[in-house]
Amino acid sequence: MTSERAEVAHRLACLEVRGGNHLAAYSVQLPGLAGWVSCHPLQPSPRGGDVYYMSACSQGVMARVALADVAGHGEAVSTAAGRLRDALRQHVEQWDQSTLIRQLNDTFLKGAQKSLFATAFVASYYSESGELLFTNAGHVPPLWYRATAQEWSYLSDSTPLSKEIFDLPLGLIAGTSYSQTGVQIEPGDLLLMYTDGVSEAYDESKTQLGLERLLSIARSLPTGSAASAGKALLTAVARFRGAAPAADDETVFALQRRVVWK
Repeated sequence: MTSERAEVAHRLACLEVRGGNHLAAYSVQLPGLAGWVSCHPLQPSPRGGDVYYMSACSQGVMARVALADVAGHGEAVSTAAGRLRDALRQHVEQWDQSTLIRQLNDTFLKGAQKSLFATAFVASYYSESGELLFTNAGHVPPLWYRATAQEWSYLSDSTPLSKEIFDLPLGLIAGTSYSQTGVQIEPGDLLLMYTDGVSEAYDESKTQLGLERLLSIARSLPTGSAASAGKALLTAVARFRGAAPAADDETVFALQRRVVWK
């Protein structure tokens, strides 16, 4: 088999559902998942460095999602975020997720300014089995609510490979290899992805929210739906900031495995 044919044989058929780096807030349905996303670029820019992406692949067998954060602010960063979304469109049909991220890194590196890089969390969810394969390229760890145990934790703290699942951000070194980790998502489980504009929010006294406080906030969130959890998280972060203005783009991407009633 030629390399070109091998590449075709290892590609999915994916349909883009939604994505972008502009102001938005809405609910969405993906294969086996109910989702909600809120993207709020730093004012007054209409677009920012946070970019989210979601697709449905192989006739609903898989949902593939991504949340990325291009470091910095300004027009160059928002333009780079737009290019990153284009790169996701270009490579999302790659079957192997590790290869997808490597290709994404190389494509982003070619088009971005030398000083720009991006963190990213990319996941493939298999709707029949509930398995989630994820790659974390230097991104802040998602919050994970396990419905059976009724417990919140960080996804990185809930896997046996917690010391190995953080790979380099995108745009640093060409040809970087990326790993992937698998976890089982049960009915009712929630996954809250976010950007560091959320976890690194500051209050009026210049105190940073931080991951410890964020986890404490998560433990009081409603868990009935992705939308209710995501909205409540942003409300709590705004309450923590008080009169202090946002200092970065703030994006939350919430997913919940749908409960199938028999």
